[in-house]
Amino acid sequence: MSHTIKEKSKLLNRVRRIRGQIEAVERALEADTECAEVLHLLAATRGGLNGLMAEVMEDHIREHVASPDIESAAERLKGADELVEIVRTYLK
Repeated sequence: MSHTIKEKSKLLNRVRRIRGQIEAVERALEADTECAEVLHLLAATRGGLNGLMAEVMEDHIREHVASPDIESAAERLKGADELVEIVRTYLK
């Protein structure tokens, strides 16, 4: 079973909170809210996305890189390579 399936409801709750934050940004822009408030909303949204990314990344490391259940070096290397590629994309 995939670790994202085990944590599905927790991850979906985070996504729903992020969606609410994005909708708040949209409402603020439609209402011509002051730029400082919009920036504050954007910062909160970014924090939410970063938190979600960190949680899924941590689970990936625990399940696909550091798990004692992984006996194959090739499988462990595959998990590490996937993580490196994701981090590079994330940091662009």
